[in-house]
Amino acid sequence: MNIVIATDAWYPQINGVVTTLDHTERELTAAGHEVSLITPEGFRTLPCPGYPEIRFATFPSRRVRAALDGLAPDTVHIATEGPIGIAVRRWCMRRGFPFTTAFHTQFPEYVRLRTGLPLSAGYALSRWFHRPAAATLVATESLRQNLEQRGFGRLRLWSRGVDTTLFRPRPKDFLDSARPIFMYVGRVAMEKNIEAFLRLSLPGSRYVVGGGPDLDLLRRRHPQVRFTGFKTGEDLARLLAAADVFVFPSRTDTFGLVLIEALASGVPVAAYPVQGPRDIIEHGVTGFLDEDLERAALDARRLDPQSCRQAALRYTWGACTRQFLDAVATAR
Repeated sequence: MNIVIATDAWYPQINGVVTTLDHTERELTAAGHEVSLITPEGFRTLPCPGYPEIRFATFPSRRVRAALDGLAPDTVHIATEGPIGIAVRRWCMRRGFPFTTAFHTQFPEYVRLRTGLPLSAGYALSRWFHRPAAATLVATESLRQNLEQRGFGRLRLWSRGVDTTLFRPRPKDFLDSARPIFMYVGRVAMEKNIEAFLRLSLPGSRYVVGGGPDLDLLRRRHPQVRFTGFKTGEDLARLLAAADVFVFPSRTDTFGLVLIEALASGVPVAAYPVQGPRDIIEHGVTGFLDEDLERAALDARRLDPQSCRQAALRYTWGACTRQFLDAVATAR
């Protein structure tokens, strides 16, 4: 099958959308499919307000039309709701070409945090974008139910995977900080609610691994916390495996790939009982879910790392790519 995947999120960004699409493209290619990606690469771009590391293509419509006409795809999947996603959606709509979309990010919540735009307006725009799709792919059952209640239709599950060779239990002595070590990994931004973690009264040491628009601000506010900046590959895997507890303070993630990366590393999770963690973490076995995040973090220290590892082995990129293929087949 000749598959086109359109996304406004791509390298050098490091986030769950990019990781998911990268692994999906590799799995599809290995299975014999022809995959073409339409990304901001090669377009003139401008930085996203508040996120200078994220760059959006400017006026991409003409080049997007030319690319799609030349590729003659069997199916089109639109991963994001940005300029490239909108341009590809327009091409499909004008030709009556069926397509699928994905709801990777809760943009209405993020936009409300940064601009004050009411959630109702943000979700109205999201419904407009996704309504014509033959299917909208979502990562968890909780997200599917939430979007159904907000008037979205034709929702299909598309889970996530983890590289269990890279993310695996490793020696804890990679870090020599005072134990226990509590760690957050991910984008350092307002919507991730990181200060809820940093304000906790916890023994030992705290690490924040990642970069983003709020990194410098949080470094100044919390000089006792170790901020490592962006880490990838082996560097990230060693850091994560050296933690005693992974603390995930976000209330807005649609999945949270870092959750299963932590579990694959044998690290139990402390999180709020919200969408994402509620779908992944088995309370009292692979982590603790509690509105008292401090209590969850302290309780998670006593959990069995091997139980965490075994839970993560269920999440494979091969399995979630088969889900993706089943969903995009509905748009042919």
